[in-house]
Amino acid sequence: MLLADLIRIKEQELAGRKPFTLRVCMAAGCVSSNAEAVLAALDRAVKDAGLESQIEVRPVGCLRLCCDGPLVAADPSGKLYKKVRAEDAVSVVKALQGEPTSVRTGDMREPFFEKQFNIVLANSGLIDPERIESYIAADGYIALRNVLRDMSPADVISAITKSGLRGRGGAGYPTGLKWSTVAKTKSARKFVVCNGDEGDPGAFMDRSVLESDPHRVIEGMIIAGYAVGAQQGFIYVRAEYPLAIKRLQTAIKQARQFGLLGSNVLESPFSFNIDIRIGAGAFVCGEETALMASIEGLRGNPRPRPPFPAESGLFGEPTLINNVETFANVPPIILQGPEWYAGIGTEKSKGTKVFALAGKINRTGLIEVPMGIKLREIVEEIGGGAPEGAKIKAVQTGGPSGGCIPASELDTPVDYESLTKLGSIMGSGGMIVMDESTNMVDVARFFMDFCVDESCGKCIPCRAGTVQMHRLLTKILNRQATESDLKTLEELCELVRSTSLCGLGQTAPNPVLSTLRFFRSEYIELLQPKSPSPECASTAETKNEPADNKQVDGR
Repeated sequence: MLLADLIRIKEQELAGRKPFTLRVCMAAGCVSSNAEAVLAALDRAVKDAGLESQIEVRPVGCLRLCCDGPLVAADPSGKLYKKVRAEDAVSVVKALQGEPTSVRTGDMREPFFEKQFNIVLANSGLIDPERIESYIAADGYIALRNVLRDMSPADVISAITKSGLRGRGGAGYPTGLKWSTVAKTKSARKFVVCNGDEGDPGAFMDRSVLESDPHRVIEGMIIAGYAVGAQQGFIYVRAEYPLAIKRLQTAIKQARQFGLLGSNVLESPFSFNIDIRIGAGAFVCGEETALMASIEGLRGNPRPRPPFPAESGLFGEPTLINNVETFANVPPIILQGPEWYAGIGTEKSKGTKVFALAGKINRTGLIEVPMGIKLREIVEEIGGGAPEGAKIKAVQTGGPSGGCIPASELDTPVDYESLTKLGSIMGSGGMIVMDESTNMVDVARFFMDFCVDESCGKCIPCRAGTVQMHRLLTKILNRQATESDLKTLEELCELVRSTSLCGLGQTAPNPVLSTLRFFRSEYIELLQPKSPSPECASTAETKNEPADNKQVDGR
């Protein structure tokens, strides 16, 4: 396939568009709320009205305002129909013709969308994720064509480095530096791995990207393979994401049929293949060395580092590992240029970040915002604040590895450095909002309970330390703990953080430490009262003796 072929497919796809489009969200959240029936009913309603030549009913990826699903967006009006049922189909079709409808109606320009800036999610909710032609019509694979035609591997790495892109899996390691290390490591065989093992409670960013725009991730991986000198890629996805797996399988098959994967990609000397590996759902397999062990068919246990995967990774070969969102950023950086990308965000945190906004907030869903946006803008303007007039108490970022940020710090910019200063992390993008009814000690125990269950057990600090921290938190919640227990908890947190083998154990204490830092009074309120010393007790007894007893004693 040549550039001319991509352009021809794009032109054909665009020429076939109809005056009106109903885009039906077919991501997992809406599918679980019966979106498939809504899609079928809309198809029938259009046919029954004889409007097939005027209205296209298109299955698309995530429309992102997940609290109001199933969602249907209308073009060109920009209307957004919410909580749509199959029986609403006729009414929605009539609404396109200007008739009133009883279906809840919003707008794609409402506050939830207004503050967002779309790069990774630019195609989400617009294209059909199961048709490669739909992706090509949105300039899909043009970046790959440009790379293979006009750029050397070193040019690609230079562009990624200049863009300032950092890994979106949580650590924020400079992507260009990682790619450069793999490229410089001498080996006849190298690998590219996409980490889609998203395990944080309440997080669904990577799942939504894979369900909504799988070809974008595949294109990013192919470009990465060319840049570092790899010919084989793996996408590691947990078994709990069946829809994402299905769409990836479809996308990989289509890419092979179109000459975009396999031998001589786009008729170039470069060859690259991608296979899917399905994980069993262990949280620790999100850690890159455990993930590699799982791909190799071994138990998903972390390995000591060094050596790092870039030097000795999968099957002992140099391996580039990035997460879903990182790879999805690559094609637009190539198309728009690294300077464009570097102009978004802050000095040290470039571009945008995708978050799964959840918890005690009016509008929950998938958002993409520029780095440096204030937490307050996300919570109050995009999320609409806490429901029923409640007050925001805290925002938890980074999942079990992150921390709880108090409402007093909501003017903090969302970037790697600012969140770290507050004892939290960017993480992969989970963001849970809590109101004043939330018990912060209970929140800390919830995340510790998760870490206890998910610890692989390989190293003692994590295996035993998380259990002991959980017991102490339970003791505090049961009002059985003393100040000594609180001191022990803090010491244990520092021990586990500094001595655990991998990121799971090293960051497991973060929710505890951050709640102790900002909500210490809630811990203290649950402690047992101090027991008076014997001397104090004796003095108290003397002071409390009746006056007549004192007189008797004095005779």
